[in-house]
Parts: sequence; structure tokens; C-alpha cells
Amino acid sequence: MKATVFLGGGRITSALVAGLRRAGYTTPIVVHDRNAHKLRRLQREFGVGTQADLRRAVARAHLLILAVRPDSVADLLTRLRPLVAEAGAGSTLIACSLAAGIPLARLRLRLPVAWARAMPSPACASGNGLTAVTFPRGFPAGERKQIVQFFRPLGAVLMIPESQFDVFTATYSCSHGYYALATLADAAVKLGLDRKTALAAAAHALADGIVSWRQGKVPLAKLLEQAATPGGIAATVTAQMRAAGHARIVEHGLRAGVARARRNARC
Repeated sequence: MKATVFLGGGRITSALVAGLRRAGYTTPIVVHDRNAHKLRRLQREFGVGTQADLRRAVARAHLLILAVRPDSVADLLTRLRPLVAEAGAGSTLIACSLAAGIPLARLRLRLPVAWARAMPSPACASGNGLTAVTFPRGFPAGERKQIVQFFRPLGAVLMIPESQFDVFTATYSCSHGYYALATLADAAVKLGLDRKTALAAAAHALADGIVSWRQGKVPLAKLLEQAATPGGIAATVTAQMRAAGHARIVEHGLRAGVARARRNARC
């Protein structure tokens, strides 16, 4: 039986495999990586098949997940091209790249198979992920459905144009929430809260209200109005953060992330 083959055994592969196992994914999973330690860990934790030999990994693949760092993509695709041709898989192989910033056109140029791109969150491990996917014009409908169905058990799936991928990548990261949680809790501790209480309060501020927004139908602007009574404490905090340039700082960070992704396109 053909397998889903991950090229790269790093963090995102671990998160995806954990989520797939949690969701009861039944297609065989094989992971290829040059690092034997990573392969042993994945096999031990998730019971996946592992293959240090790239040729043998490609021979098993129906769905190929490219899960290496952007600066490793060019070399890997150069090594893949003759192996895909040798295996006669070029017309049947579906390939999906998770490499941030590398456009579909560059992927197809280096390896002429049916390429899609996806940007899954590490939160996929718990089934609470968010994955953006994009396809080139003319991508077969059946293969498109397979890609979407692959990610759907791991959380929400958004289909967006490739032109939006870099901004999405800079925006959707769980690091925003973790950083905001740590920053808000640290500020509260400095002002007198104990660490446990500060984390509980900050987590509620950042997470529980957002869950309520997602589950309800009240517009975000209305919720902001309800949460920050004019002249009250919340309104005072929000106004001070706005005056200090909070929105500008967030935009500055996103712009830097987008620029990093676009530099990856030259790898």
C-alpha cells in the first residue's frame, strides 16, 4: 500500500504525525530524514515507518510532504528529481510543500509533479490546528480534495491564494499568543500578582474571550466596545497601549516576518 511520506523529521512533522495518530489516520506513514536520532524518536513515539534512504522513501510515496527548512529545499529537490523519474511516480505523485516562502512556480521548476502548498500550525498535534492550503491553476480536483482531507482532521483548513501565503504565515503563528501570554503575565507579576494567578488571568484575557467570539455571532468591534467601558480600567489600559504604539509594533513585526518569507523564495 502506498504511503504518506514526510521528507524531514523535525518539529512540524512531529506535530502533524501526532495529530494524525490522534485522529486515527489509517494510511501508512513513512518519514525520511538524514538524522537517525530523529527517525528513532518518531518511530518510538508514534510507530511510524522510517526510511533513511531517500530512493526507498520515494518509492513508497503517494502523498509526499516536503517538511524541511526553506534553505534545504533546493538541494533536496535536486536529489529527488531523478528518483521520482526512476520510480515512474511523476504522473501519480502528489507533493505538498510546508516550506515557508518557497512559491509553487519554483517548486515545479525543480521537480515537475503536482505541487500544493500548505502552512499547518504546530497546534495540529492536539487537533486544534489551522492550516492554509493553496493550489496552482489546473490542479486536479481529486488531488485537491485529498490534500484538504489530509489536513482537515488536524483542525480548520483555509484555502487562500498563494499571494496571501506570506502574510498568513507571519500572522497565524501560535507564537503570537504565547508571547502575549508571557508578556502580560510578566507585567502583572511586576505589579504584584503571584505567577500562578498572573498566568491564569492573562490566559483568560487572551484565550477565553476569543473562544467566545469564535463560538458566537457578536461582531468583534461590538465585543471590544462591551469589554472596555468608557472611563473604566479596561478602556484606560487599551488607550495607553494604543498610545504607546502597540498596533504599530505588531505591524512592524508582521512586516519583518513577511520579508523573511520572501527572502526564503530565493533559496
